Amino acid sequence: MEVLAQQIAEWKPKKVAVQDRHTAEVLSNRLSGQSSVKILHGTGGYVEIATMTEVDTVVSAISGAAGLIPTYEAVRAGKQVALANKETMVMAGQLIMAEAAKRGSALLPIDSEHSAILQCLRGHSREDVKRVILTASGGPFLSFTPSEMKKVTAEQALKHPNWEMGPKVTIDSATLMNKGLEAIEAKWFFDLTMEKIGIVIHPQSIIHSMVEYNDGSIIAQLGVPDMTIPISYALAYPRHLKIDASPLDLWELESLTFEPVDTEKFPCLSLALEAAHLGGTMPTVLNAANEVAVQAFLEKRIGFTDIPMLIRKTMALHKPLSVETLGTVLKADSWARDKAKEFLAQKAKNGNS
Repeated sequence: MEVLAQQIAEWKPKKVAVQDRHTAEVLSNRLSGQSSVKILHGTGGYVEIATMTEVDTVVSAISGAAGLIPTYEAVRAGKQVALANKETMVMAGQLIMAEAAKRGSALLPIDSEHSAILQCLRGHSREDVKRVILTASGGPFLSFTPSEMKKVTAEQALKHPNWEMGPKVTIDSATLMNKGLEAIEAKWFFDLTMEKIGIVIHPQSIIHSMVEYNDGSIIAQLGVPDMTIPISYALAYPRHLKIDASPLDLWELESLTFEPVDTEKFPCLSLALEAAHLGGTMPTVLNAANEVAVQAFLEKRIGFTDIPMLIRKTMALHKPLSVETLGTVLKADSWARDKAKEFLAQKAKNGNS
């Protein structure tokens, strides 16, 4: 709250949106007599800001499904959207891309992996692309045994070896769900089939992704693990701005290593790829169940290995529907959250057995 108040004082925006009414009231009281800014809240507030006439570029970085509607409305309003909220594409990539084409809205990725792919594709014919290869650090538990994975705590899972991120994304990185969501996002962003998307473990997080072409050439984008780089590229596209990020010193790199993904150890990735192949509303259900499971894990109501179990149970009860409208997506999202919460309640009733 204090940081936001300081930002308002420095930048003097016309409007600011926060998550809920209570936060809006507290912020308004905090700024009383100091600023004329209009304080909005909730989805309606985010949409109002994202569709303002004065806005030309919207950075969509709200975590989780909450970012879907504001992003969708920004696209419909013809805004350029720099997208960090991968859940938007997972849930409604088909609708988002169709609206972007219809409205002439530019969509640019902020995720380091998709930013890397965008850079590796520039200047090359799309028909020559054999596949894109997403890199994954493997998270903090790459070398853990199955028995060690069962004992993982939230505190351990929140310590990513290479990146500083919010709690939800950090847990997704630890389970490798994040990489599954990114694969689905890449499908829509770059108009690919899932068969043309590969994933490889690269613990150093120096190569952010690669594109393999039909002649066997592989073009990679390298850089230090610093989100300033893909953010600046999205905002200045196609320019590469001079920024304060540390340079990559190739001579100091001991090695760049790669290994295949163990989907038995990281079943969340397998579930995400399964949802992508099933299509329709199944990725929406995957995402919703995952959000419920991650929150329960952070609140220490379930264990680390319970996350994929809860997702799998929820997916098993869903018959995917064709994604024709945003209403269909939102209905599937709500259903999945309710079902996942039912499973959590049942688990608690049974003593977490």
